[in-house]
Amino acid sequence: MKKIIFTGGGSGGHVTLNLNLIPYFIQNGWQVVYIGSKTGIEKELVHKIAGVRYHAIETGKLRRYLSKENIIDALRVPVGIWQACRIIAREKPDIIFSKGGFVSFPVVVAGYLNRCRRIFMHESDVTPGLANKMSLPFVNTFFTTFADTYKYVTPSFQSKVKYIGPVLSDRLNNGDAEKARAMCQFNGDKPVIMFVGGSLGAKSINNAVRNNLNDLLAQYQIIHICGKGQTDQAEHIGYKQFEFVDAEFKDLLALADVVISRSGSNAIFEFLSLHKPMLLIPLPTDSSRGEQALNADDFAQHGFAKVLKDEELADANLFLQKIGETYKASAAMKTAMQKAEMKQTTCQKLFTTIING
Repeated sequence: MKKIIFTGGGSGGHVTLNLNLIPYFIQNGWQVVYIGSKTGIEKELVHKIAGVRYHAIETGKLRRYLSKENIIDALRVPVGIWQACRIIAREKPDIIFSKGGFVSFPVVVAGYLNRCRRIFMHESDVTPGLANKMSLPFVNTFFTTFADTYKYVTPSFQSKVKYIGPVLSDRLNNGDAEKARAMCQFNGDKPVIMFVGGSLGAKSINNAVRNNLNDLLAQYQIIHICGKGQTDQAEHIGYKQFEFVDAEFKDLLALADVVISRSGSNAIFEFLSLHKPMLLIPLPTDSSRGEQALNADDFAQHGFAKVLKDEELADANLFLQKIGETYKASAAMKTAMQKAEMKQTTCQKLFTTIING
């Protein structure tokens, strides 16, 4: 029986593709192993999948800025590599697939040191994340969502780049809007706006929703996905909050007229595939490398979304105005999405590419 090791974590964006690919390997008789962190969201999500062995390793956050914690985390990285080496030597995988995030770097290096000949890596955003940049010398193939990612790769490694477009699963297809309406106890009198803060939540978005809730409820019904540990006790007619949703997400998304979200690539391409008008609020540059701003600008230029800066959330008038503009432009956005021609792939196709690559 052939075996694959998946790695990636730290946030939902570094786990989702792995979760979507894993069933294809299991259904085709592969043994699946996952190497992640001890406390990351990946551990909780992977443990829900029957038949997948999970190994936790030490990992240090890879930062682009000066911090005293860099010293401690720098020591964790070699420990993680040593632990991953032991796991890989024992498991002897045929393939390693990395989705990025700081836990992935030790695994990729350990795979290389163990002479694993088929190491694949995937990047969702325009610019490669730091973990993926550091891992690039040790992988065989680097799958990218955006064609322009090629420009951000060192020339000596550009031959490894394989542009495949967004990888779309069927997990959000066939959502039941009426099921979601009953779940949220909404009526059909007002449009539905869905706020999505990501798997880890978005405090600035959560605060903006709560600070302007009365004004929002005067015009809309609100689905608020707050993030783990970030719900409050507020209960209002026309307002439903969730900490995190999984199976119910497709139904909630089917009900939403507009989605307001961060601009991580995985999520926004899924919204695009379902023709959901978007107001995108990229992570601020002091909390990221700026990849979400690039993603949001790209979608805005194509007419798929409006954009609001994170620092503008504190301006209540601008926040409400931008939501109104997005809702008014929703029909035009849907038309642009329906006409869009973009390269894309499916999990089935990517699975085939990986096992044959």
